Amino acid sequence: MTSEIDKVLVSILQRRLKSITEEMSIALTMTTRSPILCEAKDFVTGLYDAKGKMLEQTENLPILSFSLGPVCEYIVDYFGDEIYPGDVIFHNDVFSMGNQNNDVAAYKPIFFEEVLVGWAACKGHQADIGGAVQGGYNPNATEVWQEALRIPPVKVFEKGRLRKDVWDLIFANIRLDIVPEDMRAEIGSCVVGERGLLKIIERYGREAFEAHKEYLFDSTEKMMRAEIRTIPNGVYCGESTCYFDGKNPGSQYTIRVKITVEDEEITFDYSKTDAQTTGFVNGTYTSSASATTLTFLQMVNPNMPHNDGMIRPLHITIPVGTILNAAYPAATTYGNHLCPNNADVIMRALGPAIPDRVTAEWNELLCSLTTGTDPRKGTPYVDIGFMGLKGGSGAIHGVDGYDHIGMIDASGGVLDQDYEMFEQQTPHLLVKHEYWHDSAGPGRWRGGLGVETEFIIGSDKTKVVTFGDGDVEAARGAMGGMEGTLNKIELTYPDGREYLCTTKDLVENVPKGTVYFQQAGGGGGYGDPFLRPKVKVAEEVRNGIVSLEAARRDYGVAVDPETFAVIEDETQRLRSSRPIREN
Repeated sequence: MTSEIDKVLVSILQRRLKSITEEMSIALTMTTRSPILCEAKDFVTGLYDAKGKMLEQTENLPILSFSLGPVCEYIVDYFGDEIYPGDVIFHNDVFSMGNQNNDVAAYKPIFFEEVLVGWAACKGHQADIGGAVQGGYNPNATEVWQEALRIPPVKVFEKGRLRKDVWDLIFANIRLDIVPEDMRAEIGSCVVGERGLLKIIERYGREAFEAHKEYLFDSTEKMMRAEIRTIPNGVYCGESTCYFDGKNPGSQYTIRVKITVEDEEITFDYSKTDAQTTGFVNGTYTSSASATTLTFLQMVNPNMPHNDGMIRPLHITIPVGTILNAAYPAATTYGNHLCPNNADVIMRALGPAIPDRVTAEWNELLCSLTTGTDPRKGTPYVDIGFMGLKGGSGAIHGVDGYDHIGMIDASGGVLDQDYEMFEQQTPHLLVKHEYWHDSAGPGRWRGGLGVETEFIIGSDKTKVVTFGDGDVEAARGAMGGMEGTLNKIELTYPDGREYLCTTKDLVENVPKGTVYFQQAGGGGGYGDPFLRPKVKVAEEVRNGIVSLEAARRDYGVAVDPETFAVIEDETQRLRSSRPIREN
């Protein structure tokens, strides 16, 4: 077959590449053991060309998805000519383009007729990665070695043979046996990707594959440039605040972005962002650039292929030494969770230019990790409370926010834990997990609902780690919409003593029988709530989403408490009591 471009084949190639990464994702879901991976799906799978450029990805957790490519390019340069068939390379190092210490990646080079033609890769959040605290989150950390084992690019397989000494060196520094098992699953996922890409090349030939790949990249680039052209040329600025660095009570840090739109290119410049902190509330370039990319993608054509062409017209400047790109050897585990603050600053900047494509703000982050020894088995456990942290998204013009969707950096990718599996994998007893009424930001289109979660801690000397700042600033509304609700995490000890967790907390020696209670707030509303259809408000009162009091106060709708019918004359009086808010 010649390299003449067949546009039908380009379309087939794009869809086949996507299906391969989805097959990799399914394989990883079915073979990992940690609930973080097999239930929450806190991972990404992808294919990359010989130079490390993105071919396609399946983005279960979007904050990870734009972190594989930069590392792949780094690995290509790092090993140079010493890349061989059968190699498998591990990596997590945040100072060589990694995004977070716990997010460990496996890369497998793909050879066709002894020529490097691509890479299969996946990255997942591991249950432990060494460091001072089991589970990897250490709010007391001030440097990287207090957080994790650093893994720069290292071959664990070379030419198809296991490097047992290297393997043992890595996993001797990690507490949980489940981690090497899950990393073997990552390797298996890469094998699935390798097989799929080789089948494409075997069928169409390497020359045709390379030519159609480049055409696909160029076509996707044109699609992104067309999207950028719909944004008015100009310079747009925004700010958001990060609260408490884990070391200095009352500390605040400002993220500042200058977005320049010029015809078909867009630049995000964070040069005026505050300097890095002395604690662990810092980001890496990769985590922050990923957050920028995934936020902007929510404002453009969702059917655009995800490959290297998509990101060519995007330019991101984040100076070293800022809170979004901390300098070596800073602690940076919190970096992924600066994404909500980064998303806020982008939406605040672009909101005036493209109001119909920017959501009201999503629920701000507040999540937790519990870790200890399960008394039923005598074995250690680590659990990230995914079900409890997932608040609501912001509404957008024409659509309510999603209920219980989670952080904007997850964008709906992170799934809930199964209740029964939660009680199998941890010693805790789940008491309640339900929608939190009145948590959504009121609006013509309301924000998504948050949730309330309660469980009884089942192990003595449990550690509870909390991180986020969603108990300080609620999700803002847009175009006259109102804000969502704040988050909180509270512990009630067996003796009745109550402890309200701070936003970056390490609570040690929590006894068995302690009640853990969490509220994850709702997203912001869009448009004046008085414009929301009154029948819709009454329906949500009936369903327990909105209280009778909130219906009157926020929506100007009086609802009969017995029949749940709208009380028309009272509603008319309430809604005529003030002018409609437009912004």
